[in-house]
Amino acid sequence: MPHYITLTFRDCAATYGLSEAALHELADLGWLRLSAEAQQPEPLIEDEADHLARLARLHHELHLAPEGIDLILTMRRRVQQLQYELTRQAARAAQLEAWIRRHPATDAE
Repeated sequence: MPHYITLTFRDCAATYGLSEAALHELADLGWLRLSAEAQQPEPLIEDEADHLARLARLHHELHLAPEGIDLILTMRRRVQQLQYELTRQAARAAQLEAWIRRHPATDAE
């Protein structure tokens, strides 16, 4: 179960070691969820703690700029979609094979 936290950009920068400018850029790229009710001068980041930690690791360990993080996360999302689709298609194939075994008189011609 995801653990969501709510932070200001300043608090998030201090906690995860990302600059506020980088956080704003990641928000502009769509990689940070902002609180819908944040109509204050400074919007609030409302996101999964694991996701924020992943962003920080990509920035600190790989020294990636926000554009590089965007590319990596886009590829990660696509790989996850492909894994889901592969699992779904494998389940469909297994279901079809089971049906064919139960109906041996069915001719594939």
